[in-house]
Amino acid sequence: MFTGAMVALVTPFRDGQVDWETLDELIDFQLENGIDAIVPVGTTGECPTLSHEEHKQVIERVVKAAKGNVPVIAGAGSNSTAEAIELTAFSKKVGADATLQVGPYYNKPTQEGFYQHFKAIAEEVDLPMVLYNIPGRCGAGMTPETIARLAEIENIVAVKEASGSMDQASEIAMRCDMTILSGDDSLTLPLASLGAKGVISVVANIVPADVKAMTDLILQGDFVSALKWHNKLFALSKGMLTLATNPIPIKAAMAMLNMMSEELRLPMTPLEDSKKTILQKTLQEYGLL
Repeated sequence: MFTGAMVALVTPFRDGQVDWETLDELIDFQLENGIDAIVPVGTTGECPTLSHEEHKQVIERVVKAAKGNVPVIAGAGSNSTAEAIELTAFSKKVGADATLQVGPYYNKPTQEGFYQHFKAIAEEVDLPMVLYNIPGRCGAGMTPETIARLAEIENIVAVKEASGSMDQASEIAMRCDMTILSGDDSLTLPLASLGAKGVISVVANIVPADVKAMTDLILQGDFVSALKWHNKLFALSKGMLTLATNPIPIKAAMAMLNMMSEELRLPMTPLEDSKKTILQKTLQEYGLL
């Protein structure tokens, strides 16, 4: 369940509301292209701007649309432990296979705070959990020592590493056997060289088959062939990372590809026209336009 190509699914909007019909179409697109798992309402899914009710509705809709064909790893994190427990319990109730739990943002907990937060969720709801370590967004991150402590809890099964640090990933791998997943598309192959088993991918929203082709080769141990896919995907992956804050560029790309509206919710704003020109050129060079 926790290896390979997993899409960090966008949440489409239209006229200020969640575009449910397009959401179903995006899920069908992922299934048709062989994605290994779907991860809704994470960072890319704009969870901070969804109401709690919308957040739950998206999880339930994705589980229903996936029809058991692939695992659904629901974004259920919060900087409130009680809130995270509530979202996790709901995810289990509607049939999600696991949850993605972001580090408490803004609070900036101590390492003991991180540990107790995730431990409380794991003990309250018996559902597999993927930790999400992204200090750049949260203001604080987990150390490898804390992640190794959490790995001792049975239903904490993986970590999405988005610290950008190869040393961090190496030390996690050295300290425990928790599954490591890349949280940055451009680092999927480098992290795999240290033992990572896949990626929760932004660019898989538009090229799921290509991301899967690379992760399949990684899991087969064919890093020479995987490098060819890494090189092909790199400009696209890096572009999504550097043009603007995620998910602004991926939504702009999907609008250019007629997959959905570019609509975001404040405080996120559309990609600037000058940067759209760069993005369009990147998509053309990749062969998507």
